[in-house]
Amino acid sequence: MAASAASVLCGLRRAMVPSLVVILGATGTGKSKLAIELGRRLQGEIISADSMQVYQGLDIITNKVTAEEHAQCKHHMISFVDPLVSGYTVLDFRNKALALISFS
Repeated sequence: MAASAASVLCGLRRAMVPSLVVILGATGTGKSKLAIELGRRLQGEIISADSMQVYQGLDIITNKVTAEEHAQCKHHMISFVDPLVSGYTVLDFRNKALALISFS
């Protein structure tokens, strides 16, 4: 069952601590649209966990957010690795993502 931005916001309003919202689902189900809507309403940021969107230059085949969508809510972990340079690992990804998550 898909969650709407309104239902997620309702649950977050009841929370007394900062929240980390995780959106997951199959391809083409509206995850990015929901994330942008929540990010705008909550003044939050989006950390992409797509294993291919980290690579520069693969915008079309990975269906990256458009410049317009990116302008609506700040995105992280997109287009920062050169695909021609090897050595980027899941541990590197993990460390960068954890550094972005801050509840202080």
